[in-house]
Amino acid sequence: MCDLNVPLEPGMLVRHPARPDWGLGQIQSVIGSKLTINFEHAGKVVINAGLVRLDPVWE
Repeated sequence: MCDLNVPLEPGMLVRHPARPDWGLGQIQSVIGSKLTINFEHAGKVVINAGLVRLDPVWE
């Protein structure tokens, strides 16, 4: 589950809990609540962080 105390920043690795088929994603940019994320199997996707809780991946 996503830790809401962790600020999402460019370079961080995340997973979309409702879309495990997208694979691992790397945050490319953060503008307000809009995140651009490059996923392994879905390419670049813009996500509204106010609606979707992403799971940070710690290496």
